[in-house]
Parts: sequence; C-alpha cells; structure tokens
Amino acid sequence: MLKKLFNSTWIIMGALCASLIALGAAYAGEAIKSSYSPVVITEPFEETMSRMKAAKPGVMKRQMDLLNERYDLDNRPAKGVMMSGGEKPGQEGVRAKLPKGMTWEKLALMTPEEMRKKDLWPIGFLPLPHPNHPEGGMVFPKFHIDEIKKQEGRDLTRFDLDLDLPDHLLPEFPSPIYLTTRPDLGDVSQGKIVTMMNYYEMFNGILNPKQLEGLRLLVTAFPQQQFNQTEDRRSELPSRGVTCFDCHLNGHTNGATHLVGDIRPQEFRHRLDIPTLRGVNIQRLFGSQRALKSIEDFTEFEQRAAYFDGDPVIATKKGVNVLERGSQAHFMAEFQALLDFPPAPEAVFNIEAGEVTAREYCSLHGLWKA
Repeated sequence: MLKKLFNSTWIIMGALCASLIALGAAYAGEAIKSSYSPVVITEPFEETMSRMKAAKPGVMKRQMDLLNERYDLDNRPAKGVMMSGGEKPGQEGVRAKLPKGMTWEKLALMTPEEMRKKDLWPIGFLPLPHPNHPEGGMVFPKFHIDEIKKQEGRDLTRFDLDLDLPDHLLPEFPSPIYLTTRPDLGDVSQGKIVTMMNYYEMFNGILNPKQLEGLRLLVTAFPQQQFNQTEDRRSELPSRGVTCFDCHLNGHTNGATHLVGDIRPQEFRHRLDIPTLRGVNIQRLFGSQRALKSIEDFTEFEQRAAYFDGDPVIATKKGVNVLERGSQAHFMAEFQALLDFPPAPEAVFNIEAGEVTAREYCSLHGLWKA
C-alpha cells in the first residue's frame, strides 16, 4: 500500500512538473510575440553595456559581409556630377551585384518564372536589414556625431553598433538649405549644420517669429529610445536625447537609419534611411503604414512614435515629449514647409529672347546669390 502511494506521489509530481514546463513554454512564446518592449530591466546597465560592446565587432562584421556580398561599395565618383552644395561628387554605376557568370543583359531576357526557378533575383534588391536588426534604433554617421559633440557636447555614439554605409555613399555634409520664401538667398546654411547653438543668429531676420520658434523646437533634444536617461539606453552616459534635425539634417538628411515603428514582430520591420524634408509642402503622406496625412501630423506624432519604436508605454518611462498642436507642432511644420528643392542652375529654358540657364535667368533678375 505504501509503495503504491509512493508511486502515485511521483506520478502526480511528474505531471505537475510537465504542466509547469508547458505553461512556461507557452508564456515564453507569448513573451516573444508581445507587441511591447520590456519595461523592467533585469540586469545592471554596466553588464548590458559590457556585453553589447563585446558583441559589437561581430555584429558589424556580419553586416558588412552582407553589404559587400550584395553591393559594390567602392568610391567611384561620377565625373562632373556634384551634389547641390558643389563640394561632394555623386557616385556612379550599378551597385547591386549579380550571381557569378550572370549579366544584366542575360537577366533582362529571362521571365520572372525563370529567375525564380534558377534563384537569380539580385540579392541587392532584397530588403536590407538594420545594422543590428533584432536591436534596431537610430544610428547616425560619424561625421554628424563628431559635429554635434563639438557644438553641443551631446554624444550620439552608440556603444553597441555604428552606421554601416560608407561616407562616400551618404549625402553631402553640411546639406545646403533653400527656402521657398527667399529664393534670392540661394543656400542659407552658410556651410554650417543648424543646431541649438547657432539657429538664432543664422535665421533671425530671415524667418518670422513663428517660424523661428518652430526651428528652435526642431533643433531641441528630447529623449528617444536609444538616447535617454534610463538604464535602457545605448549611449554610454545618460543622454538629453536627439533632435528632429539630427536625422533630417538641415531639413534634408544625413543618411541616418532606423526601423519603422508600425510593424510587429521585430523581424518584419522595414529598415528606413531618413528621407529629406525638402518639398514637404507638396507632399500628401508622411508615414509608411501610419495615417499621417499632413506635415503637422508627422511632426506631432513622430516623437511619440518613431522616437520610441511606436511604444507609448516605454515612451512614458523614458520621457516622451508631447507637442501641443497649435503652438508647437504647427510652428515646426510651418518651418518645414519652407524647405525647398535645390535650383537646377544648368537646366535650359527658352525664355523670351533665347535659351538661358536657370542660373543665368535668376542672376539677371536678382534671384541668385552664389
């Protein structure tokens, strides 16, 4: 009798353990699928930083191996083709690589079914992952990091990874600024990047007070997912955060990267390279899947969404900056709507007496300042 009772006890305990294991597995599965970022951090910040710093060389090697497998990253400047600032050449050539022995001419003769069957689709056309896709977050080019640190003492260095694209494939730095309201001034950037340290002296007398206040907010740092004061950050020291113009440099772009915030799970999120703000006055959609229908929508919700990977819970922890629509978001949007495309100085127009370039026409009418 005692032996039967003993055996029954072990059977019950075994069943209980199996149930707990199954429950734990189910909970783990649910945790992996969660839409939310973890709020409670279970290891000291120093351990997190040490672990990620140690992993960084491997992370960057894996990403650079992927880029070199897919693309020609060589520095091949195009002759006579400069970016709008006139200092940095554009790059030339097809950069997506083809399988060995394949040419674009051969590929052009194939049907989609043939390409699929022989697995010849150029891998350079596949979605490009973030430098560390499971981690994600904002990553800035080194030239921008160095300049912001010099001007403001604010460090945008991540201890866990760097931007993966070489500088010669990135936009010119600093980017010129052209205003729809003052085409006569040409590039108003003065060869500088606009920051909190110089925006007022650069634009006082050019912008109206509302636009000037909007610009001030665009160069003001606010907490962000990777740059904040908590232990859940990716900067070595607590950070004031990032500004709108850290990504949209001078109202254009510096090639910084991030992941869209509106898709889950993490592996389905698209990498994005920061777009320019030039011409947003004629743009009608400002998000990927998100319902951002105006530049005011984009401005108001970008800090609540993109800054914190679309997670308002973690945003509360890290210090979300809630913009007031009428006196902040609208002011910021008004300045952004002034950002114009570069002029096309060599475009030829048949104006009145004969053919002239846009540069010549603007010079004749006092609309061009070199």
